[in-house]
Amino acid sequence: MQVANHSQIDDFKAEEWNRLVKDDNPFLRHEFLSALEHNGCVGERFGWLPQHLSVHDQGKLVGVSPLYIKDNSYGEFVFDHVWADAYRRSGLNYYPKMISAAPYTPAYGNRLLVDPAVDSEQVQRVMIDATLDLVKQLKLSSMHWLFTMPEEGETLKRMGMHQRLGVQFHWTNPGYSDFDHFLSRLTAKRRKNIRHERRKVAQAGIRFRLVTGDQVSESEWALLTHFYSKTFEERYSLPTLNQGFFQEVGEKMGRQVVLVFAYDGPRCVAGAILYRSRSVLYGRHWGGLEHYDSLHFEACYYQGIGYAIEQGLKRFEPGAQGEHKIWRGFMPTLTYSYHWIANPEFNSGIEQFLHQEAPAMLAYHRNLLESSPYRNDI
Repeated sequence: MQVANHSQIDDFKAEEWNRLVKDDNPFLRHEFLSALEHNGCVGERFGWLPQHLSVHDQGKLVGVSPLYIKDNSYGEFVFDHVWADAYRRSGLNYYPKMISAAPYTPAYGNRLLVDPAVDSEQVQRVMIDATLDLVKQLKLSSMHWLFTMPEEGETLKRMGMHQRLGVQFHWTNPGYSDFDHFLSRLTAKRRKNIRHERRKVAQAGIRFRLVTGDQVSESEWALLTHFYSKTFEERYSLPTLNQGFFQEVGEKMGRQVVLVFAYDGPRCVAGAILYRSRSVLYGRHWGGLEHYDSLHFEACYYQGIGYAIEQGLKRFEPGAQGEHKIWRGFMPTLTYSYHWIANPEFNSGIEQFLHQEAPAMLAYHRNLLESSPYRNDI
């Protein structure tokens, strides 16, 4: 097998890369990753330097991995600031490091994308070894595979990587016929709460329009970009995406980009940006011009649940964090990342840290499950 690294995803033909993407995961498609690069959302400015890995077997592309050299931890959602601080206090450099992830996207996905016609674990092992060789060659502090899928996680674990657990909140669809069918599965208290929130939005006169990315005008993309940036700036955070990126993914990914526009009379007052695969809906960005009671819950959660039911999608991942999502039907779900640390002393210390953190995370997950909004009599 021939292994190589690439400083731009345009070294790959889109159809060859996308052939290895399972379930048409939107954040791993060539169109999404290339739009980030084309519009300066990754690169030197934000400290995401592409180093994508390819594996060819007899001239055929059989494996790829989205890799980035990072000089910060922004946009990763698996928080290692404590590790970086420990390095700093010891007079060592934690940055630069290497990660495999979809930038700015805390969503499940393959980090070791393999042709289904070949021996999956064999190619995964080749990619892992090649990635660690590159990390050592570049004298980076560490390697991190974030929000991995279970099948590649098993290979990473067998090869000695440290596993780290996290918790997100996902909605699953057992086959609901409509939104009321979903509500009927909830306890009376939670069902009443959701209906109350939806009533508030309706009484405010808000109406909604759901469209796909290829149905949006340039001026509407400008408005959605403003909503997105405003939300980040209000939280004293950095908006790394821009209108060029949103327009490019909208045009190239079409129906995989799902947009929710909220109107008060003729005015568009808020919007949400979601993506979809063949089976999963992903909530990503939200913003608005002014505050309306419960509008965030309606635009980001309830409109998405309704869309997922209508489209027959199996899961809705609305983004990272937020225990309040449980009350609205999203259940705690474990996430996994895997880590390799070059420095032997810190490798031992971080391994010990993760051994202590894992039982606490599992207990947190179990406690959250006890807050289920779903009826236990059906």
